Amino acid sequence: MKTREELTNEAIALLKNLISTQSFSSEEEGTAAHIENWFKTNEIPFRRKANNIWATNKHFEEGKPTILLNSHHDTVQPNNGYTRDPFSPDIEDGKLFGLGSNDAGGCLVSLIATFTHFYAQENLKFNLVIVASGEEESSGPNGLNSMLEVIPQIDVAIVGEPTQMHLAVAEKGLVVFDAKVKGTPSHAAHPNDNNAVYNCIEVLQWFKDFKFEKSSEALGDVKLTVTQIKGGKQHNAVPADVELVIDVRVNDKYTNQEVAELLQSKAPCDEITPRSLRLNSSSIPMEHPLVQAGISMGRETYGSPTLSDQAVLTCSSLKLGPGDSTRSHSADEFIYVNEIEEGIKIYIELLTKVL
Repeated sequence: MKTREELTNEAIALLKNLISTQSFSSEEEGTAAHIENWFKTNEIPFRRKANNIWATNKHFEEGKPTILLNSHHDTVQPNNGYTRDPFSPDIEDGKLFGLGSNDAGGCLVSLIATFTHFYAQENLKFNLVIVASGEEESSGPNGLNSMLEVIPQIDVAIVGEPTQMHLAVAEKGLVVFDAKVKGTPSHAAHPNDNNAVYNCIEVLQWFKDFKFEKSSEALGDVKLTVTQIKGGKQHNAVPADVELVIDVRVNDKYTNQEVAELLQSKAPCDEITPRSLRLNSSSIPMEHPLVQAGISMGRETYGSPTLSDQAVLTCSSLKLGPGDSTRSHSADEFIYVNEIEEGIKIYIELLTKVL
């Protein structure tokens, strides 16, 4: 059995390989190969579906509850603010730079190392399943959502996203709405008391002022934001309608369906349609052994405003991982090497308390 130090060094080497290999959402073939190589080297049987790599612990037993360990190896496109090569995994001043280092490569390699640590252990109270998944950043059809009918039934999940190794015990869901405000099209030179652009003023003010009644202890209020507006094609023509996009971050007091029904009945626009209702909020009971184990280790609990693959799970789930969410999708992304070391240490200690 490898020491934790050996696993940590190998995890950092794996992360360097992942960073140096382009893995935009749905283009994760190269990083999937690196992950396969880890399991081959450690003599752990694994399976692959699309670019998702998964495995179970050696002594998996039917009838035992099962913990899913999951994080993703796809990345967003590098933004224009980069001053470094996003695919060059350089370490400077304790920082490992590179696209996907923080979101969520550090989490993924830490979970893979943790799974490897427990893989051959006997008489565990829980089974373990690990899924290194693709298409998280794009919420694509071939990500973790496609694995839920393939892997064994899951009772609880640890989803690796950068939380500074604190316990995100709840996560907001997401519904994006397309709305339309209509008016009477006309030449700009003629009077028009039904200008769709002006009609938006009242609608935008309504969205700005609207408050959902139910607030959550973990996640706070539902957050509604108008993020896009589009209307008109030329300076001398009043458009027939103006299109709005509304981003709604849903707390655990509402289902996405309830939010959709509420806005469709109250919003003063002519049309409002949700793009999808599948990205629901998620949470784990505070009394769950994983949460209590983390609290006993001095980890803080909080509600996360950002979306992850938790949204596709129906079981209780905990978001937990090394790194800082504020670095995600930023220019010159990085993770501290000692955050990976700490992440593996805390993951192993946490699971030791419940396994």
